[in-house]
Amino acid sequence: MNRKASVVWRGNLRDGAGTLSTESGLLRDAPYSFRTQFGKDGDGTNLEELIAAALGGSFSMTLSDELERSGLHPEQIETAVIAKMEESKGSWTLARIEIEVRAKVPNATQNYFIDAALAAKTNSPMARLLNTSISMIGHLDA
Repeated sequence: MNRKASVVWRGNLRDGAGTLSTESGLLRDAPYSFRTQFGKDGDGTNLEELIAAALGGSFSMTLSDELERSGLHPEQIETAVIAKMEESKGSWTLARIEIEVRAKVPNATQNYFIDAALAAKTNSPMARLLNTSISMIGHLDA
């Protein structure tokens, strides 16, 4: 299975701008730029929020599967992901990622939920791809 995205960038780093498009069409010429990447101004997305969204989706699906394989049926999983960028010697690095998950899973115990969430953090396809520190906090709602 292959998934495709395309990018067009015009201009230099600080003044240029680009667009991102996905094969599915969900993103079509979505703008991004230095301003949206490293600042808070400008219309458009940034690459780190797209990585955070991809990891959150992958993690949530994997957690659902971890719970289902144990006979538990999650009603809802809410995942927030923060991609932490750090600057060192003039270069930016995606230094770490923080995941906070809250779920409603009838008949689950807090300990079992955390074990399943930790397994999802390790086993989700996006987490396996990323070479960064990923921390997680889990909340099981009654």
